[in-house]
Amino acid sequence: MPRIQPLPDLLISQIAAGEVVERPASVLKELIENSLDAGATQIDVQLEEGGVKLIRVTDDGGGIAREDLPLALARHATSKISSLADLERVASYGFRGEALASIAAVARVAITSRSAATPHAWKLDAGAADSAPAALTDGTVVVVADLYFNTPARRKFLKTTATEFAHCDDVLTRMAQARPDVAFTLTHNGQLKRRLESSDFARRARDLLGDEFLAQARNVEAIAGPLRLSGFAALPAYAKRTRAEQYFYVNGRFVRDKLLVHAARQAYADVLHGAHHPAYVLFLELDPAAVDVNVHPAKTEVRFRDARGVHQFVFHAVQRVLAAPLAAAQVAAHAAHGQQRPAPTFAPAQQASFTLREPISTAATAYLDFARQAFSDAAVPVTPAQAGAALTFGATDHPLGYALAQLHGIYILAQNAHGLVLVDMHAAHERILYERLKTSADRQPEVQPLLVPVLFTASVGELASAEAHADTLSTLGFAIAPAGPQQLAVRAVPVLIAGGDNSQLARAQLADQD
Repeated sequence: MPRIQPLPDLLISQIAAGEVVERPASVLKELIENSLDAGATQIDVQLEEGGVKLIRVTDDGGGIAREDLPLALARHATSKISSLADLERVASYGFRGEALASIAAVARVAITSRSAATPHAWKLDAGAADSAPAALTDGTVVVVADLYFNTPARRKFLKTTATEFAHCDDVLTRMAQARPDVAFTLTHNGQLKRRLESSDFARRARDLLGDEFLAQARNVEAIAGPLRLSGFAALPAYAKRTRAEQYFYVNGRFVRDKLLVHAARQAYADVLHGAHHPAYVLFLELDPAAVDVNVHPAKTEVRFRDARGVHQFVFHAVQRVLAAPLAAAQVAAHAAHGQQRPAPTFAPAQQASFTLREPISTAATAYLDFARQAFSDAAVPVTPAQAGAALTFGATDHPLGYALAQLHGIYILAQNAHGLVLVDMHAAHERILYERLKTSADRQPEVQPLLVPVLFTASVGELASAEAHADTLSTLGFAIAPAGPQQLAVRAVPVLIAGGDNSQLARAQLADQD
């Protein structure tokens, strides 16, 4: 066995970079956090080739003094904390003092900065012996070029340019959501992609998530002792197929915490279908000493001292908001007419009569045909006369029974030997399609070209997914291609599902590819 020996500093930083610098988006997150900690009110981001070739972040913050520039690139050097007490109550985004050193170990880094006390700016290249005079009015410019140039094996794990840019855009969205007081611009390959002016939380949410989100969102505001929850929670009708529009912040820091996500999910449990995900932008504020942010180098995981208390607080706060709109509307309606809300009264339960538009035998035949497709591999043919006679329910050949009526155009009421059966026609139809898709999984599906392509506004992630997975989508029977800077066109879909909402089908497929 070889002898134990200390590792070189460069190798230590490269090992640390494996946790801190996962992709260009990880670098961008660290640089934006440094700019915010420096008090910036304007942050400009320039990317080339998804951030792999170049990431330049310019801010108007307080700057870095010349004598501190070498320390900015040194491991475990920071201006954010100086003691254990500071760590336990850390309020800044950065505090570990290893991000820039890790980035400099796997990329070419240069920092140009000017503090208010210096007559001009200074520039320092990573690895250089000393800084040199430079031109800059104020703030700091950090340039990260050729990511993973010295570790090509890591570079091979990066995705396409479009995908990497989508991750960078997502990082900027998360940071900008928490700081509406800061203006942001994002440029990719010389094209302006985002311009966010300084605003308030509602305007920033509209700029980033769109008018539809804000129209469907309800304001969240709850306080319980040292805990405060604020932000927006969208109504169940706005539910999404993915978790892309779930933003949770703890003391202004974006986190991916299972406890908080579970609390929010539980609040939606009674009003949201299990296959869909709620959308929200929530900000939890509490004593910094009550939460540990030093869990992982990426700083997106936290631990709460009173985890159960935090869970219950978030759960009840969101649940009350989701229950409030109907009650509030009722109160407002009575107030508008100058009335007090009367005590509820309940009439005795009474069974209403059914009205069938066609003979039972005809309905039974239609239902049997429907049920065979959805739930039975083989069934004995039944004539209308036999179906009518079978209403005696002496046989058990058809466990779903025979149709009696259709309710609200959604459900079929049937009767079998054991009692009544209520069938959701839409769910059954989905099962039919599912079974057909399973049987055709081993061959290329039939494709239905659309005479008029369906256009829809796409997110950066959806655009990237359409480009990166074009071959896979084609194999599934979808033809989805860009139709503009922020638009996708659906030009063909599988025949089996051609009658559906083609834009929603396309969105669902794009979400499943990531």
